[in-house]
Amino acid sequence: MRARFRDLGFSIGRVPTGPANAITDVPGVRVGHTTLIEGDGPLVVGRGPVRTGVTAILPPEPVFSERVLAGSFVLNGAGEVSGLTQVVEWGLLETPILLTSTMSVGKVSDATVKWMTRRYPGIGDEYDVIIPIVGECDDSWLNDAVGRHVRSEHVYRAIEQASGGAVAEGSVGAGTGLVTCDFKAGIGTSSRRVVTFRANSETGPSYNLGVLVQTNFGIMRTLCIAGVPVGEILEPDYSDDGRRVHNAGSIICVVATDAPLLPSQISRLCKRAALGIGRVGSYAAHASGEIIIGFSTANKVPRSTSGMTHHIDVLLDDACDGLYEAVVECTEEAIVNALCVADDMRGQGNHFAPALPLDDLAEILNRHHAARKR
Repeated sequence: MRARFRDLGFSIGRVPTGPANAITDVPGVRVGHTTLIEGDGPLVVGRGPVRTGVTAILPPEPVFSERVLAGSFVLNGAGEVSGLTQVVEWGLLETPILLTSTMSVGKVSDATVKWMTRRYPGIGDEYDVIIPIVGECDDSWLNDAVGRHVRSEHVYRAIEQASGGAVAEGSVGAGTGLVTCDFKAGIGTSSRRVVTFRANSETGPSYNLGVLVQTNFGIMRTLCIAGVPVGEILEPDYSDDGRRVHNAGSIICVVATDAPLLPSQISRLCKRAALGIGRVGSYAAHASGEIIIGFSTANKVPRSTSGMTHHIDVLLDDACDGLYEAVVECTEEAIVNALCVADDMRGQGNHFAPALPLDDLAEILNRHHAARKR
């Protein structure tokens, strides 16, 4: 029986989680998946086996006409988030964020354009054109990636079925064919409820922060969970045979918050998420892309307005430290959740990704006095 990390009786960090411990704890944020699993046996390009999918993260509607502030950070750029240059330039997010297989980025972007132009008919006429945000990880170890099995209807389904509350994790959506530190992984999420403090140490307002990861990086010996070198301890029990030959991984990390942040502050928040990735065992290998995109739902920037100015709220920099701490914890736990929930998977060419052994994990963490759940 697979379980989230906290269901094993452990916790990461000290900041309390939100109700669902998911990115959807940020009000208005929704997540949807389309999962594609078909066939077994040898790889036949275009026929499978298929182990892939699409994940959609939707900011509060209507994101096209009421854009949200956004930012990003690239730790290592051996990957892609299409549309990211415009986010960096404008500091705005105006489309859903889609995640998928590396070879399917173009198809997912095209499908998102179709979906957006049907929903907002003024695009390209009354309003300017759009560049959808589409991130990717390489799932070719388990999936017929060159076959590009993702189709437009899969993108539509992920967007239209997106909902709040609990988020499916592990081998679902864009995480279906992914591996992290030689164990099966995929999609993971976590959240924190952050209390801010004023300069005089008085308690300020509290905010929600959530992270969703599409995780596919690393090698077993570097895996670290709650400060414990789990990978080093487990590695003697696993043969080198059957593992990925190259660390051709990557991780896309999506950060959401309802704290009122400027784009520069969101980018600083994204930068701290990279520390959470490092805590689990990434050293940002040459062929591994660690890319983080974030947005704040607190302020909306209207596409149409009667004037030339628009007022927004901004959290002072001195009050951001709690968010920085929270995003590190959140990112680490989201990756660990992906590992804990994902089950064994066999894919193309009979390649195999074992599930992280949860009984062994609990025994190792207990032996090392790792943090018990409060």
